[in-house]
Amino acid sequence: MTGAGGGLVLRTEELKTFYVLDAFGTEKIVKAVNGVDLEIRENEVYGIAGESGCGKTTLLKALYSAIEPPLRRIGGKVFYVRDGEEIDVYSLGKEEKRRLRWEYVSYVPQGSMSVLNPVKRLKDSYGDFLESHVAGKTRRGTLAIAREHLHQLGLPPKVLSAYPHQLSGGMRQRVTIALAALLGPRIMIGDEPTTALDVIVQRGVIQLLKSVQETLKNTIVLVTHDMGVHANVADRIGIMYAGVMIEEAAVERVFEKPLHPYTQYLIDSLPKFGDKSLKQSAPGSPPSLAELPGGCPFHPRCPHAMDVCVQKMPDIVTIGEDHKVACWLVEGDRDGRAA
Repeated sequence: MTGAGGGLVLRTEELKTFYVLDAFGTEKIVKAVNGVDLEIRENEVYGIAGESGCGKTTLLKALYSAIEPPLRRIGGKVFYVRDGEEIDVYSLGKEEKRRLRWEYVSYVPQGSMSVLNPVKRLKDSYGDFLESHVAGKTRRGTLAIAREHLHQLGLPPKVLSAYPHQLSGGMRQRVTIALAALLGPRIMIGDEPTTALDVIVQRGVIQLLKSVQETLKNTIVLVTHDMGVHANVADRIGIMYAGVMIEEAAVERVFEKPLHPYTQYLIDSLPKFGDKSLKQSAPGSPPSLAELPGGCPFHPRCPHAMDVCVQKMPDIVTIGEDHKVACWLVEGDRDGRAA
């Protein structure tokens, strides 16, 4: 893992992003991101974990300002921090926002085939990308840049002559990550980059992410439900459940001493060498984001639920050094002492 930097590169305030759907003439609101505060730092890998359907991908789209109907940013703010200045992304016009994204942040979506043109060789995809973002570059010049970039990241430049379908899933994913890193973005956002890959191929993708981060000294925001990936890559980790952040800390602290019962279930589900005991996941199923329960959204599944958990969502508080949690079981005061 890398050493987390000091200054901020991205910050959110009470970010809310909902899907507003027309269900047979009745408006239905899916609260995918329901009031998230984040502070993401320079030169770190920030991991976001949680079950499928908890709002992780929607949060990334909001951070990238890629909001399109029926997805709407209902409230809150997203700030990119550049040269000490906070830029309210959603206050910008469409063209300004697009230009800022090109210069500042890149996005690696789920599935490389949503990025790579299946009827073009990779050298043409790289060339189109560079020509649209770097003025005055010829096709020969862009090809030289692409070859050098792949070589620096330890990927064979000969893949540029291939069509996407001629590469394995792991190699396509690595080529996509390399493409996202091509312009040296300050922030790279990765949405489940190791999904559907076997563990050996996952290792190669993880090593590439590490190499990119170490080379560029940038920030990576990485979403995956695989806690093992976070353990190998992330500096800090945020645990997301039903549209809210319920725990955040340095990755070592979360694995050594998780404070929220949901986080404990996520970690206990991981296989361990020599441990043949039966693994137990969180009981029940995640709630519908269109019909969230009152109070803490985890209380219907929590074996430690109390009356207050049903009635009121706990505030997120700091316990110890830079460890935040939203749980009535570990309510603490603002000086960081656990109750």
